[in-house]
This record gives sequence, C-alpha cells and structure tokens, in this order.
Amino acid sequence: MDLSNDKDIELYFYENRLKTYAGWPFDEGCACTPENMARAGFIHTPSDNSPDTAMCFFCLKELEGWEPEDDPVKEHKDHSKGCHFISLKKKVEELTVEEFYKLEKERLNFILNKKTDAEIKTFEEKAQEKRAVILNKAMDEE
Repeated sequence: MDLSNDKDIELYFYENRLKTYAGWPFDEGCACTPENMARAGFIHTPSDNSPDTAMCFFCLKELEGWEPEDDPVKEHKDHSKGCHFISLKKKVEELTVEEFYKLEKERLNFILNKKTDAEIKTFEEKAQEKRAVILNKAMDEE
C-alpha cells in the first residue's frame, strides 16, 4: 500500500465508505443501516454467498451474518479490539497531519500483518503437500 494511493486514503472519509453500500440488505428500522456501518469504519464487500459482508477499511476485519439489531460500533470493537480507527476520539477531519500519519502507519501495519499471515499459511500448506509427496516416494522405494 502506498500513501499516494488516493483510493485508500478516500476510505478514511465517511461519505466514501457510505458509497459502497449499494445493495446492503438492512435499511431503516435496523441498527446496522448503511450510515451506521460506514460510521463504524466498514465498507460493504458482498459476495455471491454473503450479501451482508462488511470489512473495516482500516483493520481489514470482515464480518458477515449481520442481524437487524446488531450495533456496528459494538460489533467492530468486539471483533477487532486493536483497531485504531474505531477507537479514534476525533473525526478524521480534525486530525493533525502528524496524527493522520501515525494512524496511517497503524493501518499499513494491519495490511502487512494480514498479507504476511496469508503468505505464511500458503507456504505451510505447500510444505505439507511437498512433505506428503516425499513420504509417498520414500514408501514406494521400500
């Protein structure tokens, strides 16, 4: 991720997160309206199987299976205790440049950790597959 990537920076702002909620299954009379979801830092990331999947643009935590009474802020805090965005005490527009860059540094840490975890998982899966091939060859040679 690059600080010059306007797309990533745009998601810091409520209006841009709200724009992602086309087709969101919950509306008026629910706690998890598009407005409340966007305020909590979520963007709508639906799939064919899960039309109610939402992900925090900051910590990348994905949640699905929303119920009408679910409070997005509470759910976000419960499922991602380390998210610096949901624990902000100020609006993004009120942050100093220094505060914003510190926050962005934390967001990039979340992204790097998620990518690293995925790479490690892929490596471990391939290592297990390779081990199985080697063991099968050793058994065949006996």
